[in-house]
Amino acid sequence: MSFENLKLIKPIQTALINEGYTIPTPIQQQAIPVILERKDLLGSAQTGTGKTAAFAIPILQILSEEKEPARPNQTPRRFGKSFKYQRERKTIKALIITPTRELAVQVGESFSVYGKNTGIKNTVVYGGVSQYHQTDKLRQGVDILIATPGRLLDLINQKFIDLSQIKILVLDEADRMLDMGFIHDIKKIISLLPEKRQSLFFSATMPPEIVKLANTILTDPVKIEIASKTKTVEVVKQAVYFVSRPDKKNLLIHILKNENVESALVFTKTKKGADKVSKFLNDAKINSDAIHGNKSQHARQLALNNFKLSRTKVLVATDIAARGIDIEKLSHVFNFDMPDYSENYIHRIGRTGRAGLGGTALSFCDSEERYYLREINRLIKTPIPVIEDHPFKSSEPDNSGVEIPVKKFRSSRKPDAFRFSRDSKKRWVRKSGSIKKKRT
Repeated sequence: MSFENLKLIKPIQTALINEGYTIPTPIQQQAIPVILERKDLLGSAQTGTGKTAAFAIPILQILSEEKEPARPNQTPRRFGKSFKYQRERKTIKALIITPTRELAVQVGESFSVYGKNTGIKNTVVYGGVSQYHQTDKLRQGVDILIATPGRLLDLINQKFIDLSQIKILVLDEADRMLDMGFIHDIKKIISLLPEKRQSLFFSATMPPEIVKLANTILTDPVKIEIASKTKTVEVVKQAVYFVSRPDKKNLLIHILKNENVESALVFTKTKKGADKVSKFLNDAKINSDAIHGNKSQHARQLALNNFKLSRTKVLVATDIAARGIDIEKLSHVFNFDMPDYSENYIHRIGRTGRAGLGGTALSFCDSEERYYLREINRLIKTPIPVIEDHPFKSSEPDNSGVEIPVKKFRSSRKPDAFRFSRDSKKRWVRKSGSIKKKRT
């Protein structure tokens, strides 16, 4: 099947040809006709499957076909020696919500590329930067708005954005928005939208919470599932190294200097950890940069551009910062810290297995992270091969516990929960019965 078979309008076909796109990906083949029929959609697709184009192309076509010719106001305005009619400002017809700034920017770029011949305008709003240029675009009027939840609500409260004319809603990377705690913001935004609208819901994974959210948003949706969780696993070469935490940095340097690593994305658990890894790599004469939420948008974009242009060999990132980053032909992914959630392992290694291309994913696992490794193996239904022959092999015993790590266990309980309880007057009392004394 080619894009011509999808009955796309000429301006979009021309844009696709200019970009060298001729064959739609599986999710595009299935999703585009459904969206053009104005049906709600529930799509499950891994990163790198062409998901953005799957909703951007039909949205552009729908808005192009429904676009009314600009009607002049009653009173003409004078421009030099001639009179011209002032055009009515565009109203937002389609809203795309994404979890991160990077993903929002990339979605906006896709709309600009595919819709450059349609006259449909889009803009992107996100936090971490001044809102001046964003509000200026909004004042000029746009057809499509791509936004992150926080900045969107902020601009709504400032009366810069009116959602009363929205015809199409897209929730992209819904599972990541859930992980990042945006669920309440999403519900508030949806409450401001017209009830009569088309809703498109995309998520790489479908945990129960996501299914529940989708059921409250969608009406008789068409369900599309592309690439099971194991497909990414099948195209990516994986291995795990058992190594003590202090030796992880030495092992990373050893592999980067002695193995054929063209480019690498290194994942850490924390922002501080990302900065530390980037620093010791640069100290070892390995060009690297870190990208995380504490960096300014300009710094993050500069780091990403330098990496794409091969000015830096290694990009160190947290899970949230890396979400939506599109890097072609990434050779290696390193899990410097094992992911807390096994689903994140799929997202991480998917950076190097995009669009079915192969790659290598290497994980560093210390004695307290064995639990996470077991959960990952359970998810992908096959044990990750262990590399025994390396200079920093750890002989530490498994200290992660049988069921759940101590760190995760403690985080779900209040301090002193075992020694104190509430009495009938909701006072903290020792389990022996004495009232807890204030510390002096």
